Formats: sequence, C-alpha cells, structure tokens
Amino acid sequence: MLGRFLASALFAGILSGLIVTGLQQATTAPLILQAEQFEQAAQAMAATPEHDHSAESHTHVAAGGDAHAHGAEDGGWAPANGLERLFFTALANVITGVGFGFLLVACLALWNGKASGRTGVLWGLAGFAVFTLAPSLGLAPELPATNAAALTARQTWWIATAAATAAGLWLLVFPRKLLATAAGIVVLALPHLVGAPQPPAPSTVIPAELAAHFTAASITTSAVFWACLGWLAGTAYGRGVTAGDAARDRPYTA
Repeated sequence: MLGRFLASALFAGILSGLIVTGLQQATTAPLILQAEQFEQAAQAMAATPEHDHSAESHTHVAAGGDAHAHGAEDGGWAPANGLERLFFTALANVITGVGFGFLLVACLALWNGKASGRTGVLWGLAGFAVFTLAPSLGLAPELPATNAAALTARQTWWIATAAATAAGLWLLVFPRKLLATAAGIVVLALPHLVGAPQPPAPSTVIPAELAAHFTAASITTSAVFWACLGWLAGTAYGRGVTAGDAARDRPYTA
C-alpha cells in the first residue's frame, strides 16, 4: 500500500507539474515578461535625479498561484530568462505538484469511496478552491511592480483562508446535517469578512488590462493544474488498489 501511495503521488505530481509548466509558457509567462518591461522602465525613471529612489515592494505569482514578495523582501537573485528560467519554473512546479499529490492521494486513501479519475478530479477541484480560488478573492495573483501589504500579514491571511475553506467544505459535504452546513457557510465566509491585508497606498505601473489578464490566466491555469493532478492521482491510485485487490484475491498455486 505504501508503494502504491508513493508511486501515485510522484506520478501525478511530476506529470502535472510538467503540464502546467508548458501551459504557463503560453499564458502567464508572456504577461510576466511584459510586466517586467514596465517595471524596468519605472526603475530607470526612478534612477534619474528628478525622481526619488525609494524602493517599493511588489509581488510575483509563481506556479500554483502563490504570491511571493520581491523588492525589499527579496534576496536579489533571479534566474536568467530562457532555459534557466524555464528549468527553475518546471522544478518549482514539479515540487509543488508532488507535495499536493501526496495530499490528494492521502485524501483518496482515507476516503471510503472508490478511487478513480472522476473522484480524483472532484478532490482536485476542492484543492483548487482551498489553495487558489478562496485566497484569490482577497489576494489576487499580481504581476511585478505591484505594491503589496507586508509579507507576514499576507501569508497569515492566506494560511487562515486556506484552512477555513478546507474546514468549511468538509462541514458542507460530509456531516450532511443542517447545523454543520450552517457552520460550514460561516467558516467559509469568515476570512473574507475579516478581509485580506492591503497596502497602505496601492500603486502599480502595470496597465489595468494587463493585470486583469494575468489574474484571470493565473487562476485558470491553476484550475487546470488541480484538475490534472486530481485525475492523474485518482486514476493511478485507483488502478493500484484494484491491482492489489486482484493479486490478494488470486488463489495461490505452487
């Protein structure tokens, strides 16, 4: 069973990470390159004597839809454009995919239903709601050169929102009792009633149309990633369980 668990998670995570990397090259990657041109132009203007030199932090969205701080919060290193950037993007996506793959396969193993590609997709869409859709309602994926709130505050709200969404979905789906359903709705809404941390003075040099396009593309790409991950994990684990049951039920012959 442990072997099926590990093999299913690794297979689904690696393949999903590579698939989403290819998809990003046609969706979000060109938008990030455009935004970096606006950022470089703004930095060049700020470097002239008639502009002040204050540094503003901004965010950049990596695979899976998570925002990471740059500027004052960044270490300064970034992969070069081209193959180096593609390699590190694929590596990050594969690592993320394997990690979430273990989580999905664990849910499938603990769930009483039969694992399959269809049930895997349902669990994958739940993961999309928990880790991308719900947090994006308060902290949407952002391009470089976008001012953002403090990193610690954003991370705390993101983790709390993901945890509340997971708990709320569980209360809505599994207990099947009126009180649990009402509690699930409240838990789902609570992080958004509190509100995500916002920067004191929102500002960006990125055109609004480009930023909106990137947000939509990032969320859609994440949905494809989770659907692929769920389908692959459910299919691989379901077939492994079926093969294991058949081997166990086969009569022994000398």
